[in-house]
Amino acid sequence: MRALEDRLGAVRALVAPRLQAALADREPRAHLYDLIARALERAGKGLRPSLCIATTRAFGGDEAHAVPSAAALEMLHNAFLVHDDIEDGSERRRDQPAMYVEHGVPLAVNVGDAMQALSLRMLKDNVKVVGPEVAWRIVDEFDHMLMQSLEGQAMELGWVRDNDCSITDDDYLLLVLKKTCWYSFIHPCRIGALIARGPGYDLGRFDRFGFLLGAAFQIQDDVLT
Repeated sequence: MRALEDRLGAVRALVAPRLQAALADREPRAHLYDLIARALERAGKGLRPSLCIATTRAFGGDEAHAVPSAAALEMLHNAFLVHDDIEDGSERRRDQPAMYVEHGVPLAVNVGDAMQALSLRMLKDNVKVVGPEVAWRIVDEFDHMLMQSLEGQAMELGWVRDNDCSITDDDYLLLVLKKTCWYSFIHPCRIGALIARGPGYDLGRFDRFGFLLGAAFQIQDDVLT
């Protein structure tokens, strides 16, 4: 476990400068970029960027080439968390008050929107690192990841709003696939392999692996909460 924590910490150290660079010398500070910076300082495990970088390394690629995508994944993840806390009514995030609790819903919604936009902007750095063809394929991966995640979130929010108790095991697993597996496990691995092997590699081989890993992760999380 200590070795895993050390590795996750090393990846956070790799992506942190990229995250901060996305905010440098931009205004307005007080009501947007300072709030994003504080959200990013509440460091999580760094699971998604770690999977991306680890997959690149496992397939013989240069981990430095994966850093822009890994940082964009982390920015997007934190954007989702800001929105999730509002949608779920969660008052705390990583042992601190949720952003909307501290700064109000309107500012928090805008911060989450800006972080999502920044994650896509950060992908432009891939053109210089891996070339335009692979960079565009990474954008395709992000596009699919975003839509699957938003659709999964809509399913869950709808079930909660309607107090729908008729959902089946298959319904739940579809939700988990959309909301958790694609953006937390499948796409980080797919993107890492794409960076290492290029556009001709069969990325679909990661789909089942990421689904099973993500389902185990989400089921455990749901049981604990």
